[in-house]
Amino acid sequence: MGSEKRPDRTGGGTETVLERKPTTQRPKLYRVLLHNDDYTSMEFVVWVLMSIFQKSEGEATHLMLTIHHKGMGVAGVFTRDLAESKVVQVTELAQEHGMPLLCTSEPDE
Repeated sequence: MGSEKRPDRTGGGTETVLERKPTTQRPKLYRVLLHNDDYTSMEFVVWVLMSIFQKSEGEATHLMLTIHHKGMGVAGVFTRDLAESKVVQVTELAQEHGMPLLCTSEPDE
């Protein structure tokens, strides 16, 4: 931090003014979740994970099985805008292919 001397307003000398650096906060992150259902094919979920979330085939298969067995899984963690964009992309793809795959986002804690 830098400082500068300037005349004291009380007339008795100088006062030191400390310059504060602007503080920046990291943006809040959001988890994108895929939810299990009884109709969306496992192959479709793997394809979504590979195409939208850039997972390898092995990662996508492992995550798909986690979603299948636990009811949901985290596809990725992103800034709010990117998470919302991913949710829209997944939802649109699912609708185009007649799949009821549910994709949501929530704050990452």
